[in-house]
Parts: sequence; C-alpha cells; structure tokens
Amino acid sequence: MNQPTSAPANGFVELPDTESLDRFLAQSNGSPALVFKHSNLCGISARAHAEMSRIDLPIGLIIVQQARDVSNEIETRTGVVHETPQVFIIRGRQVLWTASHGQIKAEAIEAALLAISGQNRDRSV
Repeated sequence: MNQPTSAPANGFVELPDTESLDRFLAQSNGSPALVFKHSNLCGISARAHAEMSRIDLPIGLIIVQQARDVSNEIETRTGVVHETPQVFIIRGRQVLWTASHGQIKAEAIEAALLAISGQNRDRSV
C-alpha cells in the first residue's frame, strides 16, 4: 500500500513499516528529519504528541502498538535504546538529537533544529 508522500494538515506522516520510514528519511533530502515514537495507550505520550503537533514540519509518526518492528529498526540502526514516547532528529542514518518522556517539548525541539542548522552554516563558511 502506498503511503502519502506529503504531510497531512497536522504534520504527522504515519510510518507503519520500514519502507515508509526509509521513504520519509529520503524525502528530507539531506535536511534533518523528525521521527516521533508514540504510544496510544500512555498519558505521557499523549502529552508529548500534543507538543509535537505544535511543530510546523513533517513528523514521521511511529505508533509503537501498530509498528513495533519499525520502532525496533530505529533502535537497531541508531543504537539508541527504545523508549516511548521518544523523538529523534535524524539526518541520513545519524541521530543528531533525541529526547524522551518529559523532555519532549516543542521549544526544545525547535531549539535543537535551530542549533543544527547553525552548525551547518558554520561548516559551509
């Protein structure tokens, strides 16, 4: 089944399988990509989801109850131990920033993205 290639109005792009994860990361074209592991059974994850919805960028959404294999694949690829909720800023296969549970705040993610983009500008000078 083909997944949409653009983010829906809320910014979330569900990633139900590893192929959709790979597609989502490839579509970032070398820019940092946001990936959010979410549990639909957890109050802390619901709060983190609300924080993530404040970000005006495409966000790869992994609902761990429905896509545990995708969640496991991220752990395998990155070496970052699984937690839920958990957010990653990824470029290619490299984790640039990660947070979990109460650390997931829109302002913290936006600050991390800004710092990452600032590092990129410094390297191009």
